[in-house]
Amino acid sequence: MAQPSVSPTPILKDELDIVIPTIRNLDFLEMWRPFFQQYHLIIVQDGDPTKVIKVPEGYDYELYNRNDINKILGPKASCISFKDSACRCFGYMVSKKKYIFTIDDDCFVAKDPSGKDINALEQHIKNLLTPSTPFFYNTLYDPYREGADFVRGYPFSLREGVPTAVSHGLWLNIPDYDAPTQLVKPLERNARYVDAVLTIPKGTLFPMCGMNLAFNRELIGPAMYFGLMGDGQPIGRYDDMWAGWCTKVICDHLGLGVKTGLPYIWHSKASNPFVNLKKEYKGIYWQEELIPFFQAATLSKECTTVQKCYIELSKQVKAKLGKVDEYFIKLADAMVTWIEAWDELNPSGDSAELLPNGSKK
Repeated sequence: MAQPSVSPTPILKDELDIVIPTIRNLDFLEMWRPFFQQYHLIIVQDGDPTKVIKVPEGYDYELYNRNDINKILGPKASCISFKDSACRCFGYMVSKKKYIFTIDDDCFVAKDPSGKDINALEQHIKNLLTPSTPFFYNTLYDPYREGADFVRGYPFSLREGVPTAVSHGLWLNIPDYDAPTQLVKPLERNARYVDAVLTIPKGTLFPMCGMNLAFNRELIGPAMYFGLMGDGQPIGRYDDMWAGWCTKVICDHLGLGVKTGLPYIWHSKASNPFVNLKKEYKGIYWQEELIPFFQAATLSKECTTVQKCYIELSKQVKAKLGKVDEYFIKLADAMVTWIEAWDELNPSGDSAELLPNGSKK
């Protein structure tokens, strides 16, 4: 008699949470079942808290709506965005796991060039569990992948790499374009599958997209604040960008790595470019001053934890970007509130103190 097949225990099953922001039923999880079902989900429901969100049977999950957020955080709930996917960062805060993978509900399973379904989560885990090389660029990309290594001329003193804090994945089909580019190229689709993972060099910023993203919560979690966006705010669709810029500055200071490239997901739905333009238009202007600010930002040697780095960065935001618009004064205050709320919910989970070169004290 044939024995029933037993699914192997996936890697990091008890060390990783999947965070999903949503306003709708999560039918998309059916196609992700082979890859996600054995992991714990944290669902952050945006919008109307009285709406019932349906989750496919068989998933282990906890769901938080706005009422829950207000109850848990009290007055500090003001730092969590409403009517914007930026609310996902509440899931990062309440998680007790070492790693986070976050994905949007319009992201489906992609296929590699051979037609095989891509296990995006598995690739993110591989990225996070292998070192990064931010101090010297390896022309064969990620030297820790199977079939690759450090090329001739790469310093042996740097081949140990540094811990990887962030794994940033990409998208097939609908690219993550801003509204002006959407309007100019309404039919453009990304069909290019590039089989590569790269470390983003130290001192280089990047546009971080939050819909296919994983990170080491213990290393960088407190920096993954997605800002004040959506309802009552003058800007939207810059939540993940803001988090990415802050995170990269702090990773560079603490000697941590950020990777981008694989894995791909299939981004199924293009958002409305006219709605996006309304959300983005101030950000499109502001980013011309935001980027130089982050490029020039430096943190003192006393900043040995992510929390200390983030508080110091918030002071710089208030002092320098507050001159751009008063919104940034409000955002700087929210950054401090976020850290206070994080530490209240994670009293023993303070980031390990790191020296500026990334080694632990």
